[in-house]
Amino acid sequence: MIIVGDKLTVINEIKVEDYLTSVISSEMSANASDELLKAHAVISRSWLLCPLQSREPRTKNQDGKNGTEKKTINYKLPTTNYLIKWYERDAHTHFDVCADDHCQRYQGITRASTQSVEKAIEATRGEVLMFEDKICDARYSKSCGGISETFENCWAPVHYPYLTKVIDNSTKPKGFELDLTLEENAVKWIRQSPEAFCNTTDKRVLSQVLNNYDQETTDFYRWKIEYRQAELAEIIHRRSGIDFGEIVDLIPVKRGESGRLIELKIIGTKKTIIVGKELEIRKWLSDSHLYSSAFVIDKSEIIDNIPQHFTLSGAGWGHGVGLCQIGAAVMGEIGYLYNQILLHYFTGAELKRIYP
Repeated sequence: MIIVGDKLTVINEIKVEDYLTSVISSEMSANASDELLKAHAVISRSWLLCPLQSREPRTKNQDGKNGTEKKTINYKLPTTNYLIKWYERDAHTHFDVCADDHCQRYQGITRASTQSVEKAIEATRGEVLMFEDKICDARYSKSCGGISETFENCWAPVHYPYLTKVIDNSTKPKGFELDLTLEENAVKWIRQSPEAFCNTTDKRVLSQVLNNYDQETTDFYRWKIEYRQAELAEIIHRRSGIDFGEIVDLIPVKRGESGRLIELKIIGTKKTIIVGKELEIRKWLSDSHLYSSAFVIDKSEIIDNIPQHFTLSGAGWGHGVGLCQIGAAVMGEIGYLYNQILLHYFTGAELKRIYP
C-alpha cells in the first residue's frame, strides 16, 4: 500500500503462476480448449515478464525523457494538423501491471477457475516465447480480421520480427493481393470475407474467448456501423475535444499490413486533422471504441457537399498484433497443439522454459 498526495493505492503482490490463473480465466472462458489455455498461459506469462527482464525504458520521448502511458506527436503542415498518439504499457511507476485492458484483465485470485486452467498453467510452468535470447513482448487481440498487424504500426516505431504480418490461415486466400498497405487491396479485403482461422460464427468456439455480453453479436470478423452527420460530428467533437464542425470527409492516409488505418484525415467545415495511430482513430469515431481501425468509408445523401450519412465497414476486433484469440481457439479445436498455435502467430520465436 502506498500514499501519493491524497490518494491511496493498494498493491496486490502475488506469484506469477497465481496471477496467470486469474488472467487466463478473465481474458477468456475457463472452459476453453486445453491447447488454447496452454497457448494463452505462455503468451500472458511472456507479456508479463518481458519488461521485467530489463528495467531500462524501451522507448523515449523526443525530448529524451522516459516513456509514459501515451506518446503524442502534434505538429502542423501548411494546411493540415497532425495528431499521432499511441499508448504504452510502461506507464505504471509503483507496480508492474494494472488489472484492466491497459495490461491484462485480472479479476483477483478468487476469480472462478477450473482444473483445466490450473493444469494449463502447470503444464507450461516457466515457459515463455523468446526471440534472440530475449522474452517476447507477446501481444494479442480478439480477432486479427484475417491478417495480423505489425507492432510498430500500433505503438512505438520499434520493429519486432516476431510481431509482424501473418496470414491467419493454413494457406494464402485465393483472389486477393495481400499488400493491404495499398488502398485498393485493403478495400477489397475488408469488403469481402476471405477464409481465415478467425472467420467463424461457431458459438461454441466463440464462447471460449468472448464473455457472455460479447456473444450478443458475431459480427466481429466483418462488421458495419452507420452514422448520421449530426451523430458522427458530435461523437468526434466529444471524443477528440476538437470542434470540426460538420464532417465533410474521412480519408484513409496510411494503412498497416492488416489494412488497419494508421493515419486518418478528418475533414470538417471548421478544421482538418490527420489522426493516428490505430487506437486513437478507434476512440475518436465511437462512444467507446470501434472494433478495429481496419475499415472503409462510404458516404451518401450529399447535400451542399456535406454527407448526411456515413457507413464504416470493417474487419477484425482489436489492434490485431500477435496472437489472434479467436483464430487460436479455432486452431485448438481443429487439432493444432499449443506450440504450433504460438509459432503460427509469433514468427521466428521459440518456446523456452526459464524456471522450473
